[in-house]
Amino acid sequence: MGVSLIFKIAAVGILVTILSQVLKHSGREEHAFLVSLAGLILVLTWIVPYIYDLFQTIQSLFSL
Repeated sequence: MGVSLIFKIAAVGILVTILSQVLKHSGREEHAFLVSLAGLILVLTWIVPYIYDLFQTIQSLFSL
């Protein structure tokens, strides 16, 4: 996991926050929720392989 992944997650967080606020102020709360959900799913797709590797390492470390 590199620093670039952290910057990507931060960039998505900033963009989702800005889009969500703009949509909420324009009266489209449903769209703001969907934008937030899409951002969360995008970040989770980036993070899940690293979590899987973490669990594999822990499993091999403790010989489970």
